[in-house]
Amino acid sequence: VLFTTGYLTQAGVSADGIYKLVIPNKEIREVFVLKIQEWFKTVVDSNQASTEKINQGFLVGNSEAIQQELTMFLTETISILDTKARDEQKENFYHGILLGILKNYSGWAVKSNRESGDGFSDIMIQVGDSEVGIVIEVKYANDGNLEAECKKALKQIDDTGYAEALHQDGICKILKYAIACYKKTCKIMLEAEKC
Repeated sequence: VLFTTGYLTQAGVSADGIYKLVIPNKEIREVFVLKIQEWFKTVVDSNQASTEKINQGFLVGNSEAIQQELTMFLTETISILDTKARDEQKENFYHGILLGILKNYSGWAVKSNRESGDGFSDIMIQVGDSEVGIVIEVKYANDGNLEAECKKALKQIDDTGYAEALHQDGICKILKYAIACYKKTCKIMLEAEKC
């Protein structure tokens, strides 16, 4: 958009076909410094606030806040073409997004596909020095029935014993999250467990 409107001009092409773009003059440079950088900072701050709300929601057991923020995040960032994969692999896309969001939270030990019980939980988190552990199972609702997939995920967490590794580490409060996704929407169910 910046190139087609003249805010950037072509200064050549590299050997591998990538265009080199430059700011064409001093006046436009001032626009970049004053307006465009300000806009990018606002967008970055907004995204950080959203991921912070998601992380805090996971920590305190606020599934509604997580669902609202994650749905907004998906709506603003992904294309439905991003999930164009075989049905059994679609959940991997959402799994990766969640890992990216959760891994940036300082002090959390976030593990993907950790062996626990009789299987591998999608995401397992030990929350710093606290006695809180989080187990997340992600599902893709091929038919759009998010609630059914959430129930299936919670059953899988319990039946397979995904919380067992957290119990062995002395974690007393375990938050089990089922996350079902379909295109740009998600549903989240929570089951809390204390020893």
